[in-house]
Amino acid sequence: MSQELFNIKGKIALITGSTHGLGMAMAMGLGKAGATIIVNGNSSQEKIDTAVAHYKKEGVKAIGYKFNVADEADVIKNLAKIVNEVGFIDILVNNAGIIKRTPLAEMEVEDFKHVLNIDLVSPFIVSKHVVKGMMERQEGKIINICSMMSQLGRNTVGAYAAAKGGLVMLTKNMATEWARFNIQVNGIGPGYFATSQTAPIRVDGHPFNDFIVNRTPAAKWGNPEDLAGAAIFLSSKASDFVNGHILYVDGGILATIGKPSNEL
Repeated sequence: MSQELFNIKGKIALITGSTHGLGMAMAMGLGKAGATIIVNGNSSQEKIDTAVAHYKKEGVKAIGYKFNVADEADVIKNLAKIVNEVGFIDILVNNAGIIKRTPLAEMEVEDFKHVLNIDLVSPFIVSKHVVKGMMERQEGKIINICSMMSQLGRNTVGAYAAAKGGLVMLTKNMATEWARFNIQVNGIGPGYFATSQTAPIRVDGHPFNDFIVNRTPAAKWGNPEDLAGAAIFLSSKASDFVNGHILYVDGGILATIGKPSNEL
């Protein structure tokens, strides 16, 4: 019975921004749990093909589609192709996102809007068109990838934090409107993870590395694979009565005010 609760074999899962990083880690977890993975990116077809080859090497069934999640026409066209060529989407993970590290007083309005467009508007666009098929079939799972910056401020990431904070409320409103169709909409809020992007600052003695290790009760960076369990839970029957919830996977950062620098 417990294994059946987490069974997602045969499900079709679209994970936006899944050619690398945390998106790939979550998609890999869902794929190894038996789901067919729809790989999405917008930088190049070559990058998508490379990612698909990596998934397949790991024994995951994966198909790639290049489209811009912030372009509604492009989304509609490619979702129709996915349904026609693979099948209806059972699980949607809105992971694609960007960040621009600029102090707010120096940030161009267009840059601010660009971050909101990718990080907040695109989850609305993709969900709006995926959910119609879920409504027809009276079931579905949507996971919006939020952030600790949904809850905390930090210098230079104001646009990103504003978008992710908005995504939390969008998640709750999606859950409010779609729960009656047996659709669960939840979020995952990742903490700080060991990825290729953070590699340059994850060295002993680097100020930010020391800050994260000391600020996190688990006293370490997360492994991308640590997100797989949360993604599987929110994609499976185990979460059928969980709706509008944000699951923070952060090693305990949001649970604590931190510790004095001289504390052992």
